[in-house]
Amino acid sequence: MSFRILVLYGSYRIDRMGIRLAQFVVDGISARGHDVELIDAKAVGLPMLDRMYKEYRPGEAPPAMAELAAKIRAADGFVFVTGEYNWGMQPGLKNLTDHFLEEWFWRPAAIASYSAGRLSGARAATAWHGTLSEMGMVVVSSTLAVGPIGQALSADGKPMGDAGKALERAFPRFADDLLWWVEASRDQRARKAPPY
Repeated sequence: MSFRILVLYGSYRIDRMGIRLAQFVVDGISARGHDVELIDAKAVGLPMLDRMYKEYRPGEAPPAMAELAAKIRAADGFVFVTGEYNWGMQPGLKNLTDHFLEEWFWRPAAIASYSAGRLSGARAATAWHGTLSEMGMVVVSSTLAVGPIGQALSADGKPMGDAGKALERAFPRFADDLLWWVEASRDQRARKAPPY
């Protein structure tokens, strides 16, 4: 059974380190036979939030927004790859996420966090947990936390050193947790329409 998973990443920096973790997650879930797509907020290029997708009349939303809305609706689950900026979330990923609401409902999400330091983006991951729950997603309990990211993953997202080995050991549980909830939620949506 194959699932459709979106991996969302939001750094706008020139020398982005978190893209390494996003690629690692894409590769890891793809290797399990699933259809995985990286959604890079910088590449999508949505403007700062003015109107949500649902606030446009049909056919009038910017094309990139309409295309992403369709991808979100078609997905079985999500992974949010987040860095930590001053104890908080990356604005690029938050801005991309906030353009949508109902599109996210009734699907699970997992959080993978990173930082240049040893705390691995843990505070951003904590902030995302409540936000994603409020947006109608079930947030799985397993997380990935990587730091210092420059010592854990190479430029092409391959594990290296002791930190990379620790990440490889943590990934199976992270993926198993997400995919269990993905299967459960897809089966439930097929069995019974969501209540709203």
